Order: sequence, then structure tokens, then C-alpha cells
Amino acid sequence: MLRAGAPAALMSLALLSGGHASAAPLVVAHRGGTGDAPENTLTAIRSALKNQADVLWITVQISSDGVPVLYRPANVAALSDGQGLVNTLTLAQLQQLNVGHAFSRNDADGQKTYPYRAQALQMPTLQEALRLIPKSVPILIDLKQLPAAPLVAAVAQVLGQEQAWDRIRVYSTEAEILRLMANYPQARLFESRDATRDRLSSVALSGACEKPPSAGSWVGMEFERTVTVVEKFTLGEGTSVVKARWWTPAAVSCFKTHPDVKIVLFGIDSAAAYQAAEALGIDHVMTDSPRKMKTIRATK
Repeated sequence: MLRAGAPAALMSLALLSGGHASAAPLVVAHRGGTGDAPENTLTAIRSALKNQADVLWITVQISSDGVPVLYRPANVAALSDGQGLVNTLTLAQLQQLNVGHAFSRNDADGQKTYPYRAQALQMPTLQEALRLIPKSVPILIDLKQLPAAPLVAAVAQVLGQEQAWDRIRVYSTEAEILRLMANYPQARLFESRDATRDRLSSVALSGACEKPPSAGSWVGMEFERTVTVVEKFTLGEGTSVVKARWWTPAAVSCFKTHPDVKIVLFGIDSAAAYQAAEALGIDHVMTDSPRKMKTIRATK
């Protein structure tokens, strides 16, 4: 086993439902472009749009008073100048924090600097992000928080109020979040990470293409991933740790057995990785730096 020209709204819908065809992979800005600006902030989103990202990936949790906000770690201490779990703080408390506090760059002398400690950045709400991002730009939302029910309900309410369902696709590593979101007929979802990993493992280890994704599915997984292969013996087990590059031509062919299946590769941050993804016929690549990816695409 493994461990480990059309109206904007119609353009967005076409991208999210598989109607967009492109020879080169489209670029997804991971957390708005976490390598270029403080992640999941309006500053990062503006930077990603300026650097021609095709799709925005944002991470969403809810405050203690039920407002969906953009933030990734469970504890605000990871990136801000505050303390506490996101869902134990009110929106007012969360928006007093500087979520650019931990973001650093190296200056011309190689010294680490913290440019946003002197110009604080506020944690944005999902509503603010939706209103900033042009309707022609699709959005992939990663739901990160448990319990699942209040998060799903709050996000669904905002998407309905903002008439944003047709520009959104939802990802989560939590199966319960995807199960609850599937109760909304407007929702467009990634398949579960477990299903994607199981299929990739099967192709890699047995060469078998069992139960490929159904037509129109979206799948996401890292381009490379360190995994542990465990072999069971009568008197114990043996393990091998390998860096798996499991997106092979055979794997891509398996996943694309049915029409309009879209593959998003995570962790594409170099020219070599982008070119490998393009050679495989990958649909989307997720990058930490849209600024760097803009240069890579321009020099192909």
C-alpha cells in the first residue's frame, strides 16, 4: 500500500466544466501566489492577476461567527502576529491581525526581510475575494477546516449570495467536506484525493487502469510526491521510501479514458516541470509563483 469573446460568466463556466481547450497547461496561482506575496491575501490575488494567472486557488475557513475567510493554517500564529485557531476568533478579531507578518524576501545582500510588517495586510473574506476577482477568472476553493458542516453551509451561502457557483470548483482533502458540498446541485467538485491516489498507485505498481474517472471529472495531485511503499511479510513488513513521479503517459492516458477529464498538477515551479507537464498533456499546473511562471511561459 502507499501512504503518503463570450460573456465573462460563460467563459468561466467553460473553463470549470471542461470546455476550454489549450495546447499549453493553464496556470493556477496557489493560494493566490504564495511565493510572490503573502498567501490568500488580496495583495496576492492582485499580483497573480497582474502576472497572468489563468485560475486562482484560494483556501477558505470560517470565523467563530460563521464568516468564510481566506486563510490556510488552522492557527493564525503560523502566518500572522496573532494567536488562536481561526474558528475560535470572530471576523472582527481576525481582521485586526497582520496576515503578512511572516512573509519574507531576501534583499540584494541576501538578508531576509519582512516587507509587510510595516504595511499590515488584513485577512480577506471570501466575499471580498469574489468581488475582486474578475468573473472571467475561474476560482478553485480549498476547504481546510473541521467540523465540515458549518464550513460547507457558510461557503455555500456566500456563493449563492454572490451568484458565484458557476465560477467555482471545490477541493478538499476531507471526504466529509466533499460529501456535504455534493448536496448542493450547483456545486462542482474535484474527485476525492483518496480516489486519485488509489488510481495513480494502481497504474504505477500494476500497470492496470481500473475504474478511470468519469467524464467531466477534475483531479488534483502533486507532480512528485515522497511515498512509502509497505510490503507485508508473515513476520513483519518491509518499507521503501521513494520520490514518486507517478504522472506518467500511462497514468495520464488512464485518467483521460473518458472525455473532458481535467488534471491539475500541484507543485509546478520550474521550467523543467512546466515543460514535462506540457509534454504529458496536463490541463492545469499549480504554482507558487505566477510571476516566475509568466517568464517561463514567455520564453518557451
